[in-house]
Amino acid sequence: MVNSKPKTQNPKPLDVRIAESPPAVAADAAELFTQRSQQAASEGRFYRVALSGGSTPRLLYGLLASDTFQGEIPWGNIQFFFGDERWVPHNHRESNYKMARDELFKKIAREPAGIFPIPTEGLTPEEAAERYEATLREEFRVKEGETPAFDLVFLGMGDDGHCASLFPHTPALHERKRLVVANYVEKLSAQRITLTPPVLQSAREVIFLVTGESKAPALREVLEGERNPEEYPSQLLHEAKGDVIWFADRAAAMQLQRKYREV
Repeated sequence: MVNSKPKTQNPKPLDVRIAESPPAVAADAAELFTQRSQQAASEGRFYRVALSGGSTPRLLYGLLASDTFQGEIPWGNIQFFFGDERWVPHNHRESNYKMARDELFKKIAREPAGIFPIPTEGLTPEEAAERYEATLREEFRVKEGETPAFDLVFLGMGDDGHCASLFPHTPALHERKRLVVANYVEKLSAQRITLTPPVLQSAREVIFLVTGESKAPALREVLEGERNPEEYPSQLLHEAKGDVIWFADRAAAMQLQRKYREV
């Protein structure tokens, strides 16, 4: 169960970086991604990344595929996974995989080490979640009871405080054993497939991309409000084992009361 405490308690200081605009947020994230992937390649290891859907990640993927960044990134050392997926075919306009494919994978000259979309066709949502969990266990070589550690997880945040497809007051918030689950979101009348809290919390690094004035109230509550992950699921990442960086634009950060780093 998700416990409730009177105040948000973070084991380490928040790393919040405020940029002028969504393109500036995307550029900062692209710089960091490039540096981290280069470091992994220099160490001779795969760099395993979970991608997100959303408008700001779309800007990010376009930048990574641009002339500015594409040639600097060691694509052959990167494995791409997905943090969540809408229950639609991969050619559907709302598919997170389709967005990443169209904005990134189709535009880069080199093949990544691996691309692992969440299956959404010919299966029930529960079967799809089980199959993706099996994929993670195979690729990360983790057994039952163990949790894979992504090098990097990209997350957006909704104006309701959700991240991945961990929506407020949904069953997936309480999952602690499974790596991937089907999560029905009643307010959207939609099924989603999502990585579970233990997987997100086990990542070596998490990057939130939060832009737009509509996100401002939720961002204030997530970062500075009382601890209530049932209402604001993104607060679950305050308990992450690795580093969590919040990239926000000025519009999203406009209601924050504390001083944070401006980039």
